[in-house]
Amino acid sequence: MPLEKSESNTPSIKELIGQFSMGSLRQRRRLIPLVEERSDELSNLGTSLLDDFDSGSDSWSAGWILQVCNRKQPEFLQKFLASKPNGWFETPSQKTTDFSELQKALLEERFEDADRNTSSILRELAGSDATRRGYVYFSEVELIPATDLETLDRLWVAYSQGKFGFSIQGRILDSLNGRYEKLWPRIGWKVEGVWTRYPNSFTWSIEAPEGHMPLVNQLRGVRLMDALLNHQGLNARRNSKK
Repeated sequence: MPLEKSESNTPSIKELIGQFSMGSLRQRRRLIPLVEERSDELSNLGTSLLDDFDSGSDSWSAGWILQVCNRKQPEFLQKFLASKPNGWFETPSQKTTDFSELQKALLEERFEDADRNTSSILRELAGSDATRRGYVYFSEVELIPATDLETLDRLWVAYSQGKFGFSIQGRILDSLNGRYEKLWPRIGWKVEGVWTRYPNSFTWSIEAPEGHMPLVNQLRGVRLMDALLNHQGLNARRNSKK
């Protein structure tokens, strides 16, 4: 059955969301401003708002719709998420990790808070020594469960229009033939040979360079970054295309 269209041949909001879920990367990016322009219509879809999306995925189209609703129609979003208090995206964990605070921060586009929370979760996943110490050793990365690391990455990708996440950083590194000295300026961690000062000089918004987040400040070093980006929980995601 064809989707409804208005008399002026403008796609109905249902059709627009369908296009936003099924289009190519380029098509979906082109639709971003249109979805926001028509945000007042999103509530018309009620509980079927995200029926075209998989909550077990990292669909940034769904994440963007949720972020738009949070900014434009918060009361509707609160009702929509009433049955999912921990967030719309599923967050499987091998260690019963609580990802609700991270998902909420990303939904609300509080990226600096999300980054700090990500650091905290990584320390918890790496073990009590890392938690007590306040940072993760590269040798402890293998202790991090693949499922949990994938969940961390999925949430970052889903709530950033596909711009942020460990897998995104890994793909950029691959495009630079594994040269970390080229990665740092590419993702905005170094400017004209000088490390970007944490936290005030970082860009905590969707306008940041691709791969800019998560920072996890202690990652300023190749061994830890390399161990993380090459973790088995990220290999498949790093090699896939969004």
